[in-house]
Amino acid sequence: MTTSAEHRPELHPVVEEITRRVVARSATTRAAYLERVRSAAAAGPATGPARDGLGCSNLAHGVAACGPDKLTLSASPARNLAVVTAYNDMLSAHQPFETYPALIKQAAREAGGVAQVAGGVPAMCDGITQGRAGMELSLFSRDVIAMSTAVALSHDMFDAAVLLGVCDKIVPGLVMGALSFGHLPVLLAPAGPMTSGLPNKEKARVRQLFAAGEAGRDELLAAESQSYHGPGTCTFFGTANSNQLLMEIMGLHLPGSTFVNPGTGLRDALTAETARRALAAAGDRSMAMGEIVDEKAVVNGIVALLATGGSTNHTMHLVAMAAAAGVRITWDDFSDLSSVVPLLARIYPNGQADVNHFRAAGGIQLLTRELLSAGLLHDDVGTVDGPGLHRYTREPFLEDGGLVWREGPEESLDKSVLRGVADPFAPEGGLRVLHGNLGRSVVKTSAVEPDHRYIEAPAVVVDDQDDLLAAYAAGELDGRDLVAVVRYQGPRANGMPELHKLIPALGVLQDRGQRVALVTDGRMSGASGKIPAALHVTPEAARGGPLEKLRDGDVLRVDTLNGTLSVLVDADEFDAREPVRRGGPSGPTFGAGRELFAAFRAVVGPADEGAAVTFQ
Repeated sequence: MTTSAEHRPELHPVVEEITRRVVARSATTRAAYLERVRSAAAAGPATGPARDGLGCSNLAHGVAACGPDKLTLSASPARNLAVVTAYNDMLSAHQPFETYPALIKQAAREAGGVAQVAGGVPAMCDGITQGRAGMELSLFSRDVIAMSTAVALSHDMFDAAVLLGVCDKIVPGLVMGALSFGHLPVLLAPAGPMTSGLPNKEKARVRQLFAAGEAGRDELLAAESQSYHGPGTCTFFGTANSNQLLMEIMGLHLPGSTFVNPGTGLRDALTAETARRALAAAGDRSMAMGEIVDEKAVVNGIVALLATGGSTNHTMHLVAMAAAAGVRITWDDFSDLSSVVPLLARIYPNGQADVNHFRAAGGIQLLTRELLSAGLLHDDVGTVDGPGLHRYTREPFLEDGGLVWREGPEESLDKSVLRGVADPFAPEGGLRVLHGNLGRSVVKTSAVEPDHRYIEAPAVVVDDQDDLLAAYAAGELDGRDLVAVVRYQGPRANGMPELHKLIPALGVLQDRGQRVALVTDGRMSGASGKIPAALHVTPEAARGGPLEKLRDGDVLRVDTLNGTLSVLVDADEFDAREPVRRGGPSGPTFGAGRELFAAFRAVVGPADEGAAVTFQ
C-alpha cells in the first residue's frame, strides 16, 4: 500500500508527545536559528546568483582558474553549485568520490549551471585507528569537519551545495557545518557500500579465535581483507551506514540512493541527478537545508535509528546535528521512543546480514513504508525530493538510459533481515538509557542476547584499555564474572576514543560461560556487539563523575531490562571516598597530533549534549 499525504495514518501518540516536547524545548534556539537563516537568505541578491553581491576583484579571484566555466560564472545569471568533498583514496568509503566532481560539473553544465569544488574536509577511518593514538583525534575531527565545511561555503560564490561524505564523523560534521549556511539548498551524495565479502559470522569467529590465541595474524589478516575488500562503505551496520540511513530518512538524500553500490551506472546517474536537483532548488526557500532539518525530521531520524538497531555514536552525533539547526534533543527522547519503536532489521552486528542484504530485502523503502503505516514517522516534512516522506517509499532504476523511480516492495523479501511492524524482531528499539548512582549511559541492546542483559558482578577497574587487555592475556580475568570498567576515556579526558578492540577478548570470556559487561565513559564502535556495554557514561571521570571513585571489587549492576547502572556500595561510604587519581587524560597528550587538540579537550561538552566543541 502506498502511503500518501492524502492517506496519512494517525501519528502514534508517543511520537506525537515526544515531538511536542522537542518543539517546546527548542522554541528559543530554533527560532533564533531560523531568524539567522532567513536573514541570510534575505541579505542575498533579490534576483540572480549569490555571487552578484561580490565586488569585481572578489569575483575575479573566484573565477580565475575556472576554464570553460569562467565566462558563465562571471557574466551570466547561471547558478553555481558548491562541492564539499571528503575524498581521499585511503578510505574505501571515500575513494569513489574521486570521480564525483567531474560528474557533478558535467551535470551542472547540462543543466545550465556551474559547479566548483569549494573545499575538502578531512576523513579519518576509525577502522584503521582503532586502538591507536590517532583514535583520540577521531571524535574531534567531526567539529574540524564542521568548521572546514563552513570555510568552504564562506565565499559567497554559491547558490546551493552538494556534500560528499560517508563515514563516522564525516557526515555529522558536514551537516553541522552546512547548517550554518542553512539558507542554501544542500544535498548529500553517498558513495554506497562495497559488495558483500566474507560473511560477518565467519569474520567474528576468526577475530575471537585470534583473541583466544587459536589463530595467527596471517589468518586474521586474510579474514579481515576478505571482509574489507574493495571501494565503498564497510558493509556492517556501524556508524557509517547509520549515517547514510539517517540522511535518507531525514530527507537529505535522493530517495533510494543510499545503499546503491559504487562503480555502477545507477550510482553515477544518482550522483548527476543530485547535482541537477541542487541547482534546481537554488532560490527556493522551502528547499533550504535549515528549513528541511527541523524537529520532525530529527525525530524521524531517531525513530529510524531505533527501528534498525543503529549506532550508539548517534546518541552524540544526532544530538550535535540537531543543535546545529537549533533543535534540542536528549537521551530521554531516544529512550522513550525506543519503548514504542519496534526493531525491524537484523543487520550485523545485530544479525548476520549486511547492508546489501538489507537493501535486497526491501531496504529503506520498505522500512519507511512500514514505519509510516504505523504512524511512527512524520510524513509532513520537507525533503530534497519535495514535500512528504512518503516519497521515500520509492526506489530508483535505470530505464532506457534514464533515471526513474518506482514504488518499492510492500513486503519483505527476506524476513530474516527485514520485517514489518506486525511481525518485528522485538517490540522495542535497540537502545536503552541507563540511570543510576554512576550517572547516565546508553546501551545498544539489539545485539545482546536477552540472558546477557542483566549482570551483577565485581568490577575490574582500569584507566586504559591496554591494561584490561594485558590482564586478559595474563589470564587474570578467567573463571569469574566481572564488569570491566574503562574510565578516563571521555571527551574531556582524551577525546573519547572507541574501545572496539576490547570486544573480541570480552566475547571469549562470555563464550566460556562467564558473565561479562563493560562500563565506560568512552565510546564503542558502531559495530558494538554481543557484550552488554554501558557507554558514554556521563558525567565522565575527568569531570569528577562517580566513575573516578570506583575500586576493584566494587559490585556493579548493569540492568538493561530496567534501565539502571549502579554501584552496590553504601552511599555514605562511596560519597566519602577520594578518587585514586583526579581528572585529566589517562595517557599521553602529545604525539600523533594530540597536542593540537588541547583546546578542544578543555571546552568540549558532555556526551549527552553531543560531545561538541561547537553548538554547545
